[in-house]
Parts: sequence; structure tokens; C-alpha cells
Amino acid sequence: MKQIYISLFPVMLLAILFSCNKSSLSYTQNGNWVSRATFPGIAMGEGASFTINNIAYIGTGINPLTQNFKLNAMYKYTAAPIANTPYGYDSAYGSWAQIASFPGPARSDAVGFTIGNTGYLGSGLASDGETPLADFYSYNPGANTWTEIDSISNGDSTYPRFDAVAFGFDTTAYVLTGTDDYYYYVDVWRYSPTTNTWIRQHAFPGSQRSGAVSFVHNGLGYIATGYTPGSKWATGTSCYDFWVFTPMSDTSTLSWRRLRDIWNTSPETYDDGYTSIVRRNGTSFLILGQPDGDKAYISTGSFNGTDLTATWEYDFATDLWTEKAPYKGTGRTGALGLTLVGNVPSNAGTSTTRGFIATGLSQGSASGLTDCYEFFPNQTYNKYD
Repeated sequence: MKQIYISLFPVMLLAILFSCNKSSLSYTQNGNWVSRATFPGIAMGEGASFTINNIAYIGTGINPLTQNFKLNAMYKYTAAPIANTPYGYDSAYGSWAQIASFPGPARSDAVGFTIGNTGYLGSGLASDGETPLADFYSYNPGANTWTEIDSISNGDSTYPRFDAVAFGFDTTAYVLTGTDDYYYYVDVWRYSPTTNTWIRQHAFPGSQRSGAVSFVHNGLGYIATGYTPGSKWATGTSCYDFWVFTPMSDTSTLSWRRLRDIWNTSPETYDDGYTSIVRRNGTSFLILGQPDGDKAYISTGSFNGTDLTATWEYDFATDLWTEKAPYKGTGRTGALGLTLVGNVPSNAGTSTTRGFIATGLSQGSASGLTDCYEFFPNQTYNKYD
């Protein structure tokens, strides 16, 4: 018969408590995803987004169940304050509303960015599934109107592409990389709203790619992951080089710096577990003001044809990555990562921004998706959220 000694319980309890600190948690428990209001449009993926005054705007994309139907509908998402409950329950939190449709040809794989209080969306892949696009449009949220702006061009020729990325800053923005399904680009284009022109910049020094992720932090642009048709900085066809960009007006000045790779390429031990950061068509978002500093996150996407849920956290202060709880929804590619400001419960830390993932494509079921989840990096995984 098993004997239980009551005198051991205090010691056991202490052992349990100490074993559950954040540093010892399995990555599957390190962070929690909470369901939010469902996207109300046609189930889709490969859409584009931008954020203005803490409201996310998303649209275009593709619905694969309707003969790969391309879309031009647009919606805005407003995140509601989170109740001060253990996990911020209530999947109805947040609201969606349809806005004026994107006025250009319907498309997927476009790119969006924000300059000041104006959103921009353009490039992408046309409805025929073959023609890359170079046109761009600006969105005025106060008037709910779109205006066509200059296409990516040097005045004589346009440079169409899809699966590009962008950096949006206070007064200017950059669009870079992408593909026309024949060439994979490293060119960088700076857009100035005051002159409504694109100016070609010093080329991106990393591997040519499409389907990368980008984010902006403290006035710097970051680009990682993506697909390359062949590069010394890739595993298989997935890029593992990681770069940071400093915007400069002098186009002859090299403004790129390579960070640590996101694959196990170093003889040191810090990257021994970097086995699932690389991907294509993933998502990214920021959660700033955490107790241990600002962080960026990469999630979803695909690797060698398999949809991913693996989620990784990037620490700007250390240039290191930590695996977090996997995305709770279906594995997907072509989803949208959203960074919004909003009130969070006291037990979620002192974060000043919030991270969301919405929509996407399930390659396994060849379907679009409409779910939306918010990520809490400092909570323990809860399967019931």
C-alpha cells in the first residue's frame, strides 16, 4: 500500500511553486492565446493591413473555395479594453465594421503601411493569379475615401510585385523584396507623400526573397524569414538571415545591419533550439512596455509546405529569440498580424500594446479562415480561451 506522509506536503508545495516560474515553463505553457471577435467578411487569407490611430484596417486577399476568388472588401477592427479577469475572457471583445472597398483591382498578397494618419495599400497579385501589380492607393479614415497614388516606379518603368514587405515611419515608408513569380527582389523603394513619388534606395543586402515579415521599432525597420529560390543564407528555401534597417535620406549610404541568424548557424549554444523560426508567409506583431522590455513576435506561416503554429519572441535588447506557446488556431499561412494599443488587465503586465492574428489560409483544407486571437506572452496557456 502506498503511504502518504503529511509532513512532506509543505516541501512538495514549495517545489511545485518554484517549478512553475516563467523561466522553467515549457514553451507550450509560455504565453496564452485568447479568442476575439470573428472577422465578418468572406473567409480569406493573403490579405493586407495597416493601422491608423489604434484601429486596424484589413482587406483584399483570396478566398480559395470560390475558384480562388480575389477580394477588394475592407474592414476595420477596434479592440475593446480587456476586463481584469485571469485570462481576459469574452471572445466577443473587439468589433469589426466594413469600410469603403479598396478601389483598385481585386488582389491578394498586397502590402500595407501607415504614414502619419494615412493608410496605404498596393502591389499584389491580380485576379488572374499571374499578373503582379505596382499600383498603390491611400486611405483617409476621416472621410472613408481612397485616392490612387503613384505606382512603384522610377518615372519611366513600373516595378510590380507581390509578397513584398513594408516599413512605415512618421513621414515616409519603404517597400522592399517580393517577387513577380519570375524574379525575386532585393530592391528597396522609398515613398514620400509630400511629393507622391517613389525613390529607389540602396538595395537590401540580404538574400532575395518573398513572403517575409517586417516590423518597426524605435525608428528602425526589421525584416526576417521568407522564401528564396536559392541563397547561401537559407535552409532549404527558407531565409534565415535577419536584418535591421536605419532610414537615411542619402541613398548611397549603407543603412543595413545584419543581426543574429534565426537558424542554428553559430558554434555558440544560444541558437541550438532555433529549429522552427524560419518560414514563409508568416505574421508579426509587437507587444511593447512589458516588464522585461519590448518584444516582437513571429507566428503562423509555412515551412516546406506544412502550415505552422510555432510562435517565437524576439528580444530587442539581447537580439535573442525564445519559443512561446504555439498559435491556438488552425495552422495557417497568409494570416495578418496586428499591433494595437489598449488597456490590459493588471495580471498581464504593463504592456502598452497588444498583438493579434486574424484570417489566413489552411493549406490542408484549402480554405480561408475568419478567426482572430490575441496573444498574452506572460500568461500560462489555457486551452479553454
